[in-house]
Amino acid sequence: MVAALHWGAMDAADRLSVALDFPTAREALHLVERLDGQVRWVKVGLELYLAEGRSIVDALLARGLHVFLDLKLHDIPNTVAAAVRVAGATGAELLTVHAGGGPAMMTAAVEAAHPSLRLLAVTVLTSMGTDDLRAIGVPDAAEEQVGRLAALAVGTGMPGLVCSPAELELVRTRVGVSTYLVTPGIRSATAPADDQRRTASAYNAIRAGADMVVVGRPITRANDPAAAAAALLQEIDSALRHEPLKNT
Repeated sequence: MVAALHWGAMDAADRLSVALDFPTAREALHLVERLDGQVRWVKVGLELYLAEGRSIVDALLARGLHVFLDLKLHDIPNTVAAAVRVAGATGAELLTVHAGGGPAMMTAAVEAAHPSLRLLAVTVLTSMGTDDLRAIGVPDAAEEQVGRLAALAVGTGMPGLVCSPAELELVRTRVGVSTYLVTPGIRSATAPADDQRRTASAYNAIRAGADMVVVGRPITRANDPAAAAAALLQEIDSALRHEPLKNT
């Protein structure tokens, strides 16, 4: 059984979650094996969870990993609350809901969450920019919308948020040090941005206030995923120690 994580005393390995963006358990578990024990946290998104269900969570927990369920729940309050209760029973420790679902939905999710499950409200997806927001009727810049949704979510009791690196400092200022901030869109200095628009290095994200960074393709598509993970962990460790980033 995975030991409960003590959120107040986190080292570099507690700050990195690898996104297992694969269509099958076989591919996801093969990647876990290639990581050779370098990471403690893995993120299971919609693709993998819809393909494999709870069995993939069981398989990852059996390997001693902490599981982050990135399902981005967004529905009527009763439906989301029911889904949160089911997710809490899987043994996952992080679960995402959309802040855009509104205060009633988020309050219902918070009230339904198992004590061992930490909810994260997703503000604005890292693939979206200001033009995308305007296309769906949001006139404000991405940064303004993120700040608004962050404040709304924390007001409902949400213990954590998901935001891009670009808004980290703004969100940390708005919500204070007690809110857990998770940041996707993380890349190394030499990696391509792919379809992420608001990106940063792991080092800069941690220095800007992220509690956890989520990394997918820079690790999962690397020739040596364990080495790629080790390099990112070194970046995070340097940021935590307030040391200059080496080899840059």
